[in-house]
Amino acid sequence: MEDQREALRKIITTLAVKNEEIQTFIYSLKQMLLNMEANSAKVQEDLEAEFQSLFSVLEELKEGMLMKIKQDRASRTYELQNQLAACTRALESSEELLETANQTLQATDSEDFPQAAKQIKDGVTMAPAFRLSLKAKVSDNMSHLMVDFAQERQMLQALKFLPVPSAPIIDLAESLVADNCVTLVWRMPGEDSKIDHYVLEYRRTNFEGPPRLKEDHPWMVIEGIRQTEYTLTGLKFDMKYMNFRVKACNKAVAGEFSEPVTLETPAFMFRLDASTSHQNLRVDELSVEWDAMGGKVQDIKAREKDGKGRTASPVNSPARGTPSPKRMPSGRGGRDRFTAESYTVLGDTLIDGGEHYWEVRYEPDSKAFGVGVAYRSLGRFEQLGKTASSWCLHVNNWLQVSFTAKHANKVKVLDAPVPDCLGVHCDFHQGVTPSPSHGPQLPLLESPPLVPTLLLTAAPISAPHPGLLSFYNARTKQVLHTFKAKFTQPLLPAFTVSRPRGLG
Repeated sequence: MEDQREALRKIITTLAVKNEEIQTFIYSLKQMLLNMEANSAKVQEDLEAEFQSLFSVLEELKEGMLMKIKQDRASRTYELQNQLAACTRALESSEELLETANQTLQATDSEDFPQAAKQIKDGVTMAPAFRLSLKAKVSDNMSHLMVDFAQERQMLQALKFLPVPSAPIIDLAESLVADNCVTLVWRMPGEDSKIDHYVLEYRRTNFEGPPRLKEDHPWMVIEGIRQTEYTLTGLKFDMKYMNFRVKACNKAVAGEFSEPVTLETPAFMFRLDASTSHQNLRVDELSVEWDAMGGKVQDIKAREKDGKGRTASPVNSPARGTPSPKRMPSGRGGRDRFTAESYTVLGDTLIDGGEHYWEVRYEPDSKAFGVGVAYRSLGRFEQLGKTASSWCLHVNNWLQVSFTAKHANKVKVLDAPVPDCLGVHCDFHQGVTPSPSHGPQLPLLESPPLVPTLLLTAAPISAPHPGLLSFYNARTKQVLHTFKAKFTQPLLPAFTVSRPRGLG
């Protein structure tokens, strides 16, 4: 009966979630209808404004041309009228002389004839008609003011709406997540020569599947992409998934976003579990150091009282929307925390399969510390590497440098310089050992004394083979030491910071 009730509860929960999704989709469709009406009205207004602007330009151009024609016509009219008036006066003067000459010629008085003939001769010589140019000062041709809008008319007739680009299609088979980078590849569903650029948006999330409407992390935007692929570099995979979407843009408008995709960023994400630590260790989420005063005990109590510490509930980190079944309180708090000479603290995330990689940086003045993994059952008095349930690399810088690998109280001295950054690769079920030349890459992070950082993991491998625990020089990818073991229990990252000599 109880099983049936639980099954029915699950069905009800599933239906409720589906109903909420449908309601959200209906709201989205209604909003799209409203947006479509508003956008179409805006496009219409913009079109009318553009044509009105063209009309204004044409009217202005027309007024300028008409003014030029009127000015040229007035100037030529003035010149021609002046020339016409001068010719009229010259003609009248010439006709008067002609009349006088005819009258003189007909006169019978021979004594007055020579004097009259001389006066006529002098008058003709000085007559305006003989000093007048008989060529028009201006032409009647106005062709230089004519316009030809044939080319412009063709251009206007060729105007068309620039189509909205189609939504791109993200090619998951060609996209790649590796080495702190994500290469996203997409294609257009059809040929579109008008595309000017693409816009890529991405955000981090802890949810698999389609992106959710409400997320803590906003979409990050990359604009001006000219190719159909883009590589994001220098990423920090501190969440399990990333959402991606792309849209195409031409000179006028942007298209719809592609169907969003979710890519897994197989990062091994953990923090230090302060509830497991020795009381003389100062533990933050990503760092641990020796504290002779044991001040961390009071700090933990204060944070638990305020409800702000990860120790109160490490699964309720703001960076995680849904608790991971692997990230759980260790149950080692109180009397079960490490004590005596076991200056140890564990990570808060279990390793029970697959491949995982993380890196540890330490301060140059660190005297002694160990880095490795341990079963959750590691005893509160047991030291890292001295039992069959823990494996580690140990560095001692007190008097002379010693660099050793430890497991089950067996010690192997390592013939290699101590790197400033140690890489830890755990293959719970032995798969393919990572190649040093193709090892992971991380941007340099400024870190407290001993800091576990996060990095890429490979796909889980479930074959029941012996596991591998390898330690690397994280800078050069040199293999420092490899443990082969058949892990019988889930593992936790483990760290120890030994008490400096001379301190009480």
